[in-house]
Amino acid sequence: MADREILPSAVKPVHYELSIFNLDRKNFTYDGTVAIDVVIQEATESISLNYKLLKFGEANIKLSDGAVVNVSDISYDTKTQTAKLNFPQVLPASPKQAVVTIKFSGEANNEMCGFYRSAYKNEAGEADFMYSTQFESCDARRAFPCFDEPNLKATFGLAITVPESYTALSNQPEQSSESLSNGLKKVTFVKSPKMSTYLYAWACGDFDYIETFTERKYNGKSLPVRVYTTKGLVEQGQFALENTAKVVDYFSEIFGIDYPLPKVDLLASHGAMENWGLITYRTTAVLYDESTSDSRYKNRVAYVVAHELAHQWFGNLVTMDWWSELWLNEGFATWVGWLAVDKFYPEWDVWGQFVTESLQTAFQLDSLRGSHPIEVPVKNALDIDQIFDHISYLKGSGCIRMLSTHLGVETFLKGVSAYLKKHAYGNATTEDLWAALGEASGLDVSGYMKNWIKVIGFPVLTVTDTADEIHIKQSRFLITGDVKPSEDETTWWVPLMLTKQSITAASGDVSALTTREVTLRGIDTSNYKLNDGQNGFYRVNYTAERLAKLGAVRKSLSVSDRVGLIADAAAMAISGLGSTTGLLSFLAELKDEESYLVWAEVIEQLGKLRSVFAESSPEIRDRLEKFALDLVSPAAEKVGWEFKKNEDFLTSRLRALLISAAGGAGHKEIIAEARRRFKLYVSGEDKSAINPNLRLAVFRIVVAEGGIEEYDALVQEYLSTSTVDGREIVLSALGRVRKPELIQKVLEFIISDSVKTQDKHTPAIALAGNSRARLALWTFIKANWDTIYQQLSGNMVTLDRFLKNTLNKFASQEVLDDINSFFKDKNTSGYDRGLGIISDTVRGNISWVKRDEEAVKAWLSEHVA
Repeated sequence: MADREILPSAVKPVHYELSIFNLDRKNFTYDGTVAIDVVIQEATESISLNYKLLKFGEANIKLSDGAVVNVSDISYDTKTQTAKLNFPQVLPASPKQAVVTIKFSGEANNEMCGFYRSAYKNEAGEADFMYSTQFESCDARRAFPCFDEPNLKATFGLAITVPESYTALSNQPEQSSESLSNGLKKVTFVKSPKMSTYLYAWACGDFDYIETFTERKYNGKSLPVRVYTTKGLVEQGQFALENTAKVVDYFSEIFGIDYPLPKVDLLASHGAMENWGLITYRTTAVLYDESTSDSRYKNRVAYVVAHELAHQWFGNLVTMDWWSELWLNEGFATWVGWLAVDKFYPEWDVWGQFVTESLQTAFQLDSLRGSHPIEVPVKNALDIDQIFDHISYLKGSGCIRMLSTHLGVETFLKGVSAYLKKHAYGNATTEDLWAALGEASGLDVSGYMKNWIKVIGFPVLTVTDTADEIHIKQSRFLITGDVKPSEDETTWWVPLMLTKQSITAASGDVSALTTREVTLRGIDTSNYKLNDGQNGFYRVNYTAERLAKLGAVRKSLSVSDRVGLIADAAAMAISGLGSTTGLLSFLAELKDEESYLVWAEVIEQLGKLRSVFAESSPEIRDRLEKFALDLVSPAAEKVGWEFKKNEDFLTSRLRALLISAAGGAGHKEIIAEARRRFKLYVSGEDKSAINPNLRLAVFRIVVAEGGIEEYDALVQEYLSTSTVDGREIVLSALGRVRKPELIQKVLEFIISDSVKTQDKHTPAIALAGNSRARLALWTFIKANWDTIYQQLSGNMVTLDRFLKNTLNKFASQEVLDDINSFFKDKNTSGYDRGLGIISDTVRGNISWVKRDEEAVKAWLSEHVA
């Protein structure tokens, strides 16, 4: 295909028989043999397949007539990651299968892709390793030679030789285990169903497991569900285990298709991947301890478990045809993952959480020129890693949520079920999904969604009103506020979702905006709001008067709607469509707010204001800190430090949030109490002095206010903690240090071996959000670029994420010029999109400060004592 760089079509794989052996646990190498059943569709003298960092040995093909032809030579193209097996004769086309056999060797690397090793401390406290795979998107080829494209589906068989003490796992159950000499065993697995290479998987190590069974019967039997961990952690998998059994049954029911494999295994590893039947998770996304974990990780475990399980149908059973439609996998799994969590934990208000976190994150990226459409043309599969981002996952899920709300969730799921049944064990496109949803609903779904999927950006609806009518105009929203006419040519289908009480008998059709602008008549404008429930993927720009009216009646609005008002008002302020002083006035009225999610949005926007304007002048920085302190103090003092018995999830989250915010804004009593509790905790005198939910808040406050003693105590906590979430919490807290010498210590710590590759972005992001530290962070990145590149570029997703989340907080043209100059002569392949996003974001910050600095200074002088 002209739009894709793919393997030649002469040969198609049908089945892989893979053998992995000679795993050297000192040098981390292994040997393998793969026998691939293929159909030769066109006569050819060569067979091309994918490989990366593998060494090939002997190779041959056994033709359908039994003749064996040895490979004459192999040519390698490291750039395209292909190996061409050349034969001394033409291989004739035949509908009967031939078998390509290749001997090879590889490395069990430490870069979290392909077949890789993960270091951990075992129960005896000694350094140990476990081994697992991560093949999405293009790293199956790093573990064994294969036709590594999503629509070249095949079946798989595996035999792996491991130490007798090890447990070996794969997508299917174990078929046999044979003891060999020298303390080894050969484990063979049941043949898999037809699947893409990126979903095949195996793992081995010194594992324990816990098990339960589904309530629902599958082929007359309950499914076994297991959570595997390294020894000593398995009981912390109980919450994930219980959720998995419930969610598998729920998805089987709503999709109208039974879970298709004979088992569900979850493995606590060092990366999340939806491998069919053997799903891997980061430890903090699958392990949870009721007595020692921060409760926000409970929410995370429930969601990530559901997200990866959704892929067992949407992605695994039916796979996107090509990487350009990655969003089909990720957008849907994100939406339906939250749907499942809402089903089982309605008291968590997960859709409010989705609006506060996921939706705003998607808006933030998609309001930049450097964003991309949900469906991105991908010519070369090696470019795919850069679109594993918030657009694929979060804008994709936001658009699915908007469509499912408009169609009705039941109708939407009926269409999804039809889509899955029609394309089971095959590949499908975005249009295939729209066709199934259109048939289920009787609506032009493809027409509705075309611009949402194919076009960059999203609209802002500018609204004005009179006594009985409202005028609405849509235009593209850019956070920089400088949309050119050539960038504003799209007319989106926009479901208006007007509040029901504003619709009268005279209203007419108010369901959707399908033109650039419209006047809706017969509307009760005394109390209306667009985008009811924040189900639509767009922002709304109200007049100052309408915003004030909505603010006055905010207690009658849902949590999602209150969050949406704040987020939209802030976006208007940043872009210049509204005013920052108007935003400050709006926020100042929210002292009596009681919802955790609304406070989370308030504090997010306050943090953004403080972060960006801190670079303009010390006076503005200090007054904004005082404004934040005045705003959050009453609520923080009211919620207090003490947790009540059986306290609900959202109240616990609110306490942690407000204590952290008030302490970070200089609340003397809260700072003193945090220090008191910290001393009791780190001395060992009273480990219960800090509730698990308050560790992050206390650690942040203490390290920001403290010196070397507090820093050293936190590093010791990091090195010695036995809690699953403990290390992540400490890394996040360390970024709040203020003293220059401590900032340098954190920076050195980040690139040390003490911090794992996949965790290095956590403290760096915290430093970037710290106005006293971000310039030192950039200086350090420049000075240590070779080290940072070497540590993070094994998986370019990791490097791209590190950069675009650490260099995007500046509001200085001088720094932006320096960033652009630094990367000008670098090979930026794999993170060039991220650099574009950094540039867009910083330019937006610069223009925001330049435009509103004087007005903000005047407002603060008048309103903050």
